[in-house]
Amino acid sequence: MSIVNSFQNIFRIAELKSRILFTLALLAVYRIGAHIPTPGINGEELSKFLMERGGALMGFFDMFSGGALSRATIFALGIMPYISASIILQLLTVVIPALGKLAKEGESGRKKITQYTRYGTVVISIVQSIGIAVGIESMNQGAFIQNPGWSFRLLTMITMTSGTAFLMWLGEQITERGIGNGISLIIFAGIVARFPNAVIGSVSLVRAGELHLILMLLVVVMMIAVIAIIVYVERGQRKIPVQYAKRVVGRKVYGGQSTHLPLKVNTAGVIPPIFASSIIMFPATIAGFIPIPWVQSMSRQLAPGTVFYTLVYVSMIFFFCYFYTSIIFNPVDMADNLKKYGGFIPGVRPGQKTSDYIYRVLTRITFGGAVYLSAVCILPDILRGYFNVPFYFGGTSILIVVGVALDTISQMESHLVTRSYEGFLKKGRVRGRKG
Repeated sequence: MSIVNSFQNIFRIAELKSRILFTLALLAVYRIGAHIPTPGINGEELSKFLMERGGALMGFFDMFSGGALSRATIFALGIMPYISASIILQLLTVVIPALGKLAKEGESGRKKITQYTRYGTVVISIVQSIGIAVGIESMNQGAFIQNPGWSFRLLTMITMTSGTAFLMWLGEQITERGIGNGISLIIFAGIVARFPNAVIGSVSLVRAGELHLILMLLVVVMMIAVIAIIVYVERGQRKIPVQYAKRVVGRKVYGGQSTHLPLKVNTAGVIPPIFASSIIMFPATIAGFIPIPWVQSMSRQLAPGTVFYTLVYVSMIFFFCYFYTSIIFNPVDMADNLKKYGGFIPGVRPGQKTSDYIYRVLTRITFGGAVYLSAVCILPDILRGYFNVPFYFGGTSILIVVGVALDTISQMESHLVTRSYEGFLKKGRVRGRKG
Protein backbone atom coordinates (compact mmCIF):
# COMPACT_ATOMS: atom_id res chain seq x y z
CA MET A 1 0.00 0.00 0.00
CA SER A 2 2.92 2.30 0.75
CA ILE A 3 4.27 1.81 -2.77
CA VAL A 4 0.84 2.69 -4.22
CA ASN A 5 0.73 5.86 -2.14
CA SER A 6 4.24 6.76 -3.29
CA PHE A 7 3.24 6.49 -6.94
CA GLN A 8 0.14 8.55 -6.24
CA ASN A 9 2.34 11.21 -4.65
CA ILE A 10 4.37 11.41 -7.86
CA PHE A 11 1.43 12.85 -9.76
CA ARG A 12 0.73 15.37 -7.02
CA ILE A 13 4.03 17.10 -7.77
CA ALA A 14 3.62 19.02 -11.01
CA GLU A 15 7.35 19.27 -11.78
CA LEU A 16 8.04 15.57 -11.14
CA LYS A 17 4.97 14.54 -13.13
CA SER A 18 6.01 16.64 -16.13
CA ARG A 19 9.57 15.28 -15.95
CA ILE A 20 8.38 11.68 -15.94
CA LEU A 21 5.93 12.22 -18.81
CA PHE A 22 8.63 14.05 -20.79
CA THR A 23 11.04 11.15 -20.27
CA LEU A 24 8.45 8.56 -21.31
CA ALA A 25 7.58 10.56 -24.43
CA LEU A 26 11.19 10.74 -25.61
CA LEU A 27 11.75 7.05 -24.88
CA ALA A 28 8.64 6.31 -26.98
CA VAL A 29 10.19 8.33 -29.83
CA TYR A 30 13.33 6.22 -29.51
CA ARG A 31 11.40 2.95 -29.69
CA ILE A 32 9.45 4.13 -32.74
CA GLY A 33 12.67 5.08 -34.50
CA ALA A 34 14.16 1.66 -33.71
CA HIS A 35 11.60 0.17 -36.13
CA ILE A 36 12.11 2.61 -39.03
CA PRO A 37 14.23 0.83 -41.66
CA THR A 38 17.25 2.37 -43.32
CA PRO A 39 16.38 3.18 -46.96
CA GLY A 40 17.39 0.49 -49.44
CA ILE A 41 17.70 -2.39 -46.93
CA ASN A 42 15.37 -5.35 -46.43
CA GLY A 43 15.54 -5.27 -42.65
CA GLU A 44 13.36 -8.31 -41.87
CA GLU A 45 15.27 -10.70 -44.11
CA LEU A 46 18.59 -9.27 -42.93
CA SER A 47 17.57 -9.80 -39.29
CA LYS A 48 16.73 -13.47 -39.91
CA PHE A 49 20.02 -14.01 -41.74
CA LEU A 50 22.10 -12.31 -39.04
CA MET A 51 20.41 -14.17 -36.17
CA GLU A 52 20.99 -17.50 -37.87
CA ARG A 53 24.59 -16.63 -38.65
CA GLY A 54 25.54 -14.36 -35.75
CA GLY A 55 24.03 -16.28 -32.83
CA ALA A 56 25.23 -15.10 -29.45
CA LEU A 57 27.35 -12.27 -30.85
CA MET A 58 24.42 -10.67 -32.64
CA GLY A 59 22.22 -11.22 -29.57
CA PHE A 60 24.84 -9.49 -27.45
CA PHE A 61 25.11 -6.51 -29.82
CA ASP A 62 21.35 -6.27 -30.30
CA MET A 63 20.93 -6.04 -26.53
CA PHE A 64 22.32 -2.49 -26.52
CA SER A 65 20.37 -1.29 -29.57
CA GLY A 66 17.02 -2.84 -28.69
CA GLY A 67 17.05 -5.01 -31.82
CA ALA A 68 17.77 -2.08 -34.14
CA LEU A 69 21.19 -3.36 -35.27
CA SER A 70 20.03 -6.72 -36.65
CA ARG A 71 17.24 -4.96 -38.61
CA ALA A 72 19.59 -2.18 -39.78
CA THR A 73 17.16 0.57 -38.79
CA ILE A 74 17.98 4.28 -38.53
CA PHE A 75 19.01 3.70 -34.89
CA ALA A 76 21.12 0.63 -35.72
CA LEU A 77 24.25 2.05 -34.08
CA GLY A 78 22.33 2.97 -30.95
CA ILE A 79 24.02 5.15 -28.37
CA MET A 80 27.22 3.07 -28.19
CA PRO A 81 29.29 5.45 -30.41
CA TYR A 82 28.60 8.20 -27.86
CA ILE A 83 29.75 5.93 -25.05
CA SER A 84 32.89 5.02 -27.01
CA ALA A 85 33.65 8.70 -27.56
CA SER A 86 33.10 9.38 -23.85
CA ILE A 87 35.58 6.63 -22.97
CA ILE A 88 38.19 8.07 -25.31
CA LEU A 89 37.75 11.59 -23.93
CA GLN A 90 37.96 10.41 -20.32
CA LEU A 91 41.15 8.48 -21.09
CA LEU A 92 42.62 11.48 -22.89
CA THR A 93 41.91 13.75 -19.90
CA VAL A 94 44.34 11.57 -17.94
CA VAL A 95 46.96 11.41 -20.72
CA ILE A 96 46.78 14.96 -22.13
CA PRO A 97 47.41 17.70 -19.51
CA ALA A 98 45.46 20.33 -21.49
CA LEU A 99 42.30 18.22 -21.43
CA GLY A 100 42.85 17.40 -17.77
CA LYS A 101 43.07 21.11 -16.99
CA LEU A 102 39.97 21.75 -19.07
CA ALA A 103 38.03 19.11 -17.09
CA LYS A 104 38.79 21.00 -13.86
CA GLU A 105 37.48 24.36 -15.12
CA GLY A 106 33.94 23.69 -13.93
CA GLU A 107 30.88 24.19 -16.10
CA SER A 108 32.70 25.84 -19.03
CA GLY A 109 35.24 23.03 -19.19
CA ARG A 110 32.53 20.39 -18.97
CA LYS A 111 30.66 21.98 -21.89
CA LYS A 112 33.84 22.00 -23.99
CA ILE A 113 34.54 18.32 -23.30
CA THR A 114 30.90 17.50 -24.08
CA GLN A 115 31.34 19.27 -27.42
CA TYR A 116 34.47 17.22 -28.17
CA THR A 117 32.54 14.07 -27.24
CA ARG A 118 29.83 14.95 -29.75
CA TYR A 119 32.41 15.39 -32.51
CA GLY A 120 33.98 12.05 -31.59
CA THR A 121 30.55 10.40 -31.66
CA VAL A 122 29.98 11.56 -35.23
CA VAL A 123 33.41 10.32 -36.36
CA ILE A 124 32.94 6.89 -34.77
CA SER A 125 29.41 6.65 -36.21
CA ILE A 126 30.70 7.41 -39.70
CA VAL A 127 33.33 4.67 -39.48
CA GLN A 128 30.91 2.08 -38.09
CA SER A 129 28.08 2.89 -40.50
CA ILE A 130 30.36 2.61 -43.55
CA GLY A 131 31.64 -0.72 -42.23
CA ILE A 132 28.07 -1.96 -41.80
CA ALA A 133 27.08 -0.79 -45.30
CA VAL A 134 30.04 -2.56 -46.91
CA GLY A 135 29.33 -5.69 -44.89
CA ILE A 136 25.65 -5.80 -45.85
CA GLU A 137 26.62 -5.46 -49.52
CA SER A 138 28.84 -8.52 -49.24
CA MET A 139 26.26 -10.67 -47.44
CA ASN A 140 24.45 -13.30 -49.48
CA GLN A 141 25.56 -11.69 -52.78
CA GLY A 142 23.88 -8.40 -51.85
CA ALA A 143 20.42 -9.97 -51.54
CA PHE A 144 19.38 -7.58 -48.77
CA ILE A 145 19.87 -4.31 -50.65
CA GLN A 146 18.36 -2.81 -53.77
CA ASN A 147 21.09 -0.63 -55.30
CA PRO A 148 24.63 -1.49 -54.15
CA GLY A 149 27.45 0.97 -54.59
CA TRP A 150 28.72 4.18 -53.06
CA SER A 151 25.31 5.83 -53.24
CA PHE A 152 23.97 3.12 -50.92
CA ARG A 153 26.99 3.38 -48.61
CA LEU A 154 26.75 7.15 -48.32
CA LEU A 155 22.99 7.01 -47.73
CA THR A 156 23.47 4.38 -45.00
CA MET A 157 26.28 6.40 -43.43
CA ILE A 158 24.20 9.59 -43.35
CA THR A 159 21.09 7.81 -42.04
CA MET A 160 22.77 5.85 -39.25
CA THR A 161 25.05 8.69 -38.19
CA SER A 162 22.08 11.06 -38.04
CA GLY A 163 20.19 8.47 -36.00
CA THR A 164 22.99 8.25 -33.43
CA ALA A 165 23.28 12.04 -33.26
CA PHE A 166 19.53 12.26 -32.68
CA LEU A 167 19.73 9.65 -29.89
CA MET A 168 22.56 11.63 -28.33
CA TRP A 169 20.34 14.71 -28.33
CA LEU A 170 17.44 12.71 -26.86
CA GLY A 171 19.67 11.50 -24.04
CA GLU A 172 20.83 15.01 -23.22
CA GLN A 173 17.25 16.30 -23.21
CA ILE A 174 16.15 13.54 -20.83
CA THR A 175 19.03 14.30 -18.47
CA GLU A 176 18.31 18.03 -18.44
CA ARG A 177 14.51 18.14 -18.55
CA GLY A 178 13.41 14.63 -17.59
CA ILE A 179 14.18 12.20 -14.80
CA GLY A 180 17.27 9.98 -14.60
CA ASN A 181 20.34 9.74 -16.81
CA GLY A 182 19.24 10.02 -20.44
CA ILE A 183 21.96 7.87 -22.01
CA SER A 184 21.48 5.09 -19.46
CA LEU A 185 17.69 5.21 -19.88
CA ILE A 186 18.01 4.81 -23.67
CA ILE A 187 20.06 1.66 -23.14
CA PHE A 188 17.58 0.60 -20.46
CA ALA A 189 14.63 1.04 -22.85
CA GLY A 190 16.35 -0.97 -25.57
CA ILE A 191 17.01 -3.87 -23.21
CA VAL A 192 13.54 -3.87 -21.63
CA ALA A 193 11.89 -3.75 -25.07
CA ARG A 194 13.42 -7.16 -25.86
CA PHE A 195 12.17 -8.85 -22.69
CA PRO A 196 8.68 -9.74 -24.05
CA ASN A 197 10.20 -11.40 -27.13
CA ALA A 198 12.64 -13.28 -24.90
CA VAL A 199 9.77 -14.58 -22.75
CA ILE A 200 7.70 -15.59 -25.80
CA GLY A 201 10.74 -17.27 -27.35
CA SER A 202 11.48 -19.17 -24.16
CA VAL A 203 7.89 -20.44 -23.92
CA SER A 204 8.07 -21.54 -27.56
CA LEU A 205 11.28 -23.47 -26.87
CA VAL A 206 9.66 -25.24 -23.92
CA ARG A 207 6.60 -26.20 -26.01
CA ALA A 208 8.82 -27.43 -28.85
CA GLY A 209 10.81 -29.59 -26.44
CA GLU A 210 14.10 -27.81 -27.14
CA LEU A 211 14.24 -26.49 -23.57
CA HIS A 212 13.26 -28.64 -20.60
CA LEU A 213 10.66 -27.12 -18.29
CA ILE A 214 12.75 -27.82 -15.18
CA LEU A 215 15.77 -26.10 -16.73
CA MET A 216 13.59 -23.11 -17.64
CA LEU A 217 12.32 -22.87 -14.06
CA LEU A 218 15.89 -23.05 -12.77
CA VAL A 219 16.86 -20.20 -15.10
CA VAL A 220 13.94 -18.10 -13.81
CA VAL A 221 14.96 -18.77 -10.21
CA MET A 222 18.54 -17.86 -11.10
CA MET A 223 17.39 -14.59 -12.68
CA ILE A 224 15.48 -13.68 -9.52
CA ALA A 225 18.51 -14.56 -7.40
CA VAL A 226 20.81 -12.48 -9.64
CA ILE A 227 18.47 -9.49 -9.37
CA ALA A 228 18.43 -9.83 -5.58
CA ILE A 229 22.24 -10.02 -5.47
CA ILE A 230 22.57 -6.97 -7.73
CA VAL A 231 20.23 -4.90 -5.55
CA TYR A 232 22.04 -6.03 -2.40
CA VAL A 233 25.54 -5.25 -3.71
CA GLU A 234 24.55 -1.98 -5.41
CA ARG A 235 23.24 -0.71 -2.07
CA GLY A 236 26.20 -2.14 -0.12
CA GLN A 237 28.58 0.29 1.59
CA ARG A 238 31.79 0.21 3.58
CA LYS A 239 31.30 2.79 6.33
CA ILE A 240 34.50 4.42 7.62
CA PRO A 241 33.90 6.03 11.05
CA VAL A 242 34.65 9.77 11.23
CA GLN A 243 34.89 11.85 14.40
CA TYR A 244 34.66 15.65 14.42
CA ALA A 245 36.55 17.58 17.11
CA LYS A 246 34.70 20.06 19.32
CA ARG A 247 35.11 23.77 18.55
CA VAL A 248 33.99 26.63 20.80
CA VAL A 249 32.82 29.74 18.97
CA GLY A 250 31.59 32.36 21.44
CA ARG A 251 29.13 30.61 23.70
CA LYS A 252 28.33 27.82 21.27
CA VAL A 253 30.05 24.46 20.91
CA TYR A 254 30.31 23.03 17.40
CA GLY A 255 31.35 19.53 16.31
CA GLY A 256 32.02 16.59 18.56
CA GLN A 257 29.61 14.31 16.70
CA SER A 258 30.42 10.95 15.17
CA THR A 259 29.48 10.06 11.62
CA HIS A 260 30.80 7.87 8.86
CA LEU A 261 32.22 8.11 5.35
CA PRO A 262 30.21 5.76 3.06
CA LEU A 263 32.21 4.01 0.32
CA LYS A 264 30.06 2.01 -2.08
CA VAL A 265 31.13 -1.54 -2.84
CA ASN A 266 30.49 -0.88 -6.51
CA THR A 267 31.43 2.78 -6.81
CA ALA A 268 31.63 2.68 -10.63
CA GLY A 269 28.11 1.25 -11.03
CA VAL A 270 27.24 -0.15 -14.47
CA ILE A 271 29.79 2.02 -16.26
CA PRO A 272 32.56 -0.67 -16.45
CA PRO A 273 30.49 -3.33 -18.28
CA ILE A 274 28.99 -0.71 -20.60
CA PHE A 275 32.42 0.71 -21.40
CA ALA A 276 33.93 -2.76 -21.82
CA SER A 277 31.09 -3.86 -24.11
CA SER A 278 31.47 -0.70 -26.16
CA ILE A 279 35.19 -1.27 -26.65
CA ILE A 280 34.64 -4.88 -27.74
CA MET A 281 31.69 -4.04 -29.98
CA PHE A 282 33.56 -1.47 -32.05
CA PRO A 283 36.13 -3.82 -33.69
CA ALA A 284 33.79 -6.83 -33.58
CA THR A 285 31.05 -4.98 -35.47
CA ILE A 286 33.42 -3.86 -38.19
CA ALA A 287 35.17 -7.24 -38.42
CA GLY A 288 31.89 -9.15 -38.66
CA PHE A 289 30.92 -7.31 -41.84
CA ILE A 290 34.24 -7.60 -43.71
CA PRO A 291 34.45 -10.77 -45.88
CA ILE A 292 38.15 -11.47 -45.26
CA PRO A 293 39.05 -14.83 -43.64
CA TRP A 294 41.42 -13.54 -40.94
CA VAL A 295 39.06 -10.65 -40.12
CA GLN A 296 36.15 -13.08 -39.81
CA SER A 297 38.30 -15.26 -37.55
CA MET A 298 38.98 -12.25 -35.29
CA SER A 299 35.25 -11.53 -35.20
CA ARG A 300 34.53 -15.08 -34.07
CA GLN A 301 37.13 -14.79 -31.31
CA LEU A 302 35.34 -11.70 -30.01
CA ALA A 303 32.01 -13.53 -29.80
CA PRO A 304 30.56 -14.19 -26.32
CA GLY A 305 31.45 -17.65 -25.06
CA THR A 306 35.02 -17.81 -26.35
CA VAL A 307 37.93 -17.88 -23.92
CA PHE A 308 39.56 -14.86 -25.59
CA TYR A 309 36.37 -12.80 -25.31
CA THR A 310 35.91 -13.71 -21.64
CA LEU A 311 39.51 -12.78 -20.76
CA VAL A 312 39.31 -9.46 -22.63
CA TYR A 313 35.88 -8.63 -21.21
CA VAL A 314 36.82 -9.37 -17.59
CA SER A 315 40.13 -7.51 -17.92
CA MET A 316 38.35 -4.43 -19.26
CA ILE A 317 35.75 -4.57 -16.48
CA PHE A 318 38.53 -4.59 -13.87
CA PHE A 319 40.37 -1.77 -15.63
CA PHE A 320 37.30 0.48 -15.92
CA CYS A 321 36.24 -0.28 -12.32
CA TYR A 322 39.50 1.16 -11.02
CA PHE A 323 39.76 3.86 -13.67
CA TYR A 324 36.25 5.24 -13.27
CA THR A 325 36.43 5.03 -9.48
CA SER A 326 39.65 7.07 -9.53
CA ILE A 327 37.90 9.73 -11.63
CA ILE A 328 34.80 10.20 -9.46
CA PHE A 329 36.40 9.64 -6.04
CA ASN A 330 39.63 11.35 -4.94
CA PRO A 331 40.96 10.19 -1.53
CA VAL A 332 43.35 13.17 -1.31
CA ASP A 333 40.51 15.70 -1.67
CA MET A 334 38.41 13.74 0.81
CA ALA A 335 41.24 13.74 3.38
CA ASP A 336 41.81 17.49 2.88
CA ASN A 337 38.10 18.23 3.39
CA LEU A 338 38.02 16.17 6.59
CA LYS A 339 41.07 18.00 7.91
CA LYS A 340 39.64 21.39 6.95
CA TYR A 341 36.43 20.82 8.92
CA GLY A 342 38.10 19.20 11.92
CA GLY A 343 37.20 15.62 11.06
CA PHE A 344 39.44 12.60 11.50
CA ILE A 345 39.30 8.82 11.30
CA PRO A 346 39.91 7.29 14.74
CA GLY A 347 43.39 5.78 14.91
CA VAL A 348 44.56 7.47 11.68
CA ARG A 349 46.53 10.71 11.52
CA PRO A 350 44.96 13.53 9.43
CA GLY A 351 46.41 14.44 6.03
CA GLN A 352 48.48 11.98 4.02
CA LYS A 353 47.86 9.04 6.38
CA THR A 354 44.10 9.54 6.05
CA SER A 355 44.22 9.67 2.25
CA ASP A 356 46.39 6.53 2.19
CA TYR A 357 43.93 4.73 4.46
CA ILE A 358 40.91 5.74 2.34
CA TYR A 359 42.77 4.74 -0.84
CA ARG A 360 43.65 1.34 0.65
CA VAL A 361 40.04 0.65 1.70
CA LEU A 362 38.70 1.88 -1.64
CA THR A 363 41.13 -0.34 -3.55
CA ARG A 364 39.99 -3.42 -1.65
CA ILE A 365 36.27 -2.86 -2.05
CA THR A 366 36.74 -1.91 -5.72
CA PHE A 367 38.36 -5.31 -6.29
CA GLY A 368 35.30 -6.95 -4.74
CA GLY A 369 33.03 -4.80 -6.92
CA ALA A 370 34.99 -5.79 -10.04
CA VAL A 371 34.71 -9.49 -9.17
CA TYR A 372 30.96 -9.07 -8.66
CA LEU A 373 30.50 -7.26 -11.98
CA SER A 374 32.59 -9.83 -13.86
CA ALA A 375 30.64 -12.75 -12.36
CA VAL A 376 27.29 -11.23 -13.32
CA CYS A 377 28.44 -10.31 -16.84
CA ILE A 378 29.89 -13.72 -17.78
CA LEU A 379 26.83 -15.55 -16.44
CA PRO A 380 25.28 -15.87 -19.97
CA ASP A 381 28.39 -17.65 -21.23
CA ILE A 382 28.21 -20.13 -18.34
CA LEU A 383 24.53 -20.83 -19.02
CA ARG A 384 25.08 -21.32 -22.75
CA GLY A 385 28.32 -23.29 -22.42
CA TYR A 386 27.54 -25.64 -19.51
CA PHE A 387 23.74 -25.79 -19.32
CA ASN A 388 22.95 -25.48 -23.06
CA VAL A 389 20.45 -22.65 -22.56
CA PRO A 390 19.52 -21.94 -26.23
CA PHE A 391 19.01 -18.17 -25.83
CA TYR A 392 21.01 -15.17 -24.71
CA PHE A 393 20.29 -14.60 -21.03
CA GLY A 394 22.15 -11.35 -20.39
CA GLY A 395 23.74 -10.84 -17.00
CA THR A 396 24.97 -7.49 -18.31
CA SER A 397 21.45 -6.53 -19.37
CA ILE A 398 19.96 -7.36 -15.95
CA LEU A 399 22.78 -5.43 -14.28
CA ILE A 400 22.07 -2.37 -16.40
CA VAL A 401 18.29 -2.60 -15.97
CA VAL A 402 18.46 -2.95 -12.17
CA GLY A 403 21.18 -0.31 -11.80
CA VAL A 404 19.42 2.28 -13.97
CA ALA A 405 16.11 1.55 -12.22
CA LEU A 406 17.74 2.16 -8.81
CA ASP A 407 19.23 5.44 -10.05
CA THR A 408 15.93 6.67 -11.48
CA ILE A 409 13.97 5.69 -8.36
CA SER A 410 16.62 7.45 -6.27
CA GLN A 411 15.99 10.71 -8.15
CA MET A 412 12.23 10.31 -7.82
CA GLU A 413 12.72 9.60 -4.11
CA SER A 414 14.67 12.85 -3.75
CA HIS A 415 11.83 14.84 -5.33
CA LEU A 416 9.29 13.22 -3.00
CA VAL A 417 11.30 13.60 0.19
CA THR A 418 12.26 17.24 -0.42
CA ARG A 419 8.57 18.08 -0.71
CA SER A 420 7.68 16.21 2.50
CA TYR A 421 6.02 13.31 0.72
CA GLU A 422 6.51 9.70 1.70
CA GLY A 423 9.11 8.03 -0.49
CA PHE A 424 9.29 4.49 -1.84
CA LEU A 425 10.90 3.17 1.35
CA LYS A 426 9.59 3.75 4.88
CA LYS A 427 13.05 3.74 6.40
CA GLY A 428 15.86 5.63 4.74
CA ARG A 429 16.13 6.43 1.06
CA VAL A 430 16.97 4.52 -2.06
CA ARG A 431 20.68 4.84 -2.58
CA GLY A 432 21.55 5.20 -6.24
CA ARG A 433 25.02 5.23 -7.73
CA LYS A 434 27.05 8.36 -8.16
CA GLY A 435 28.45 9.54 -11.51
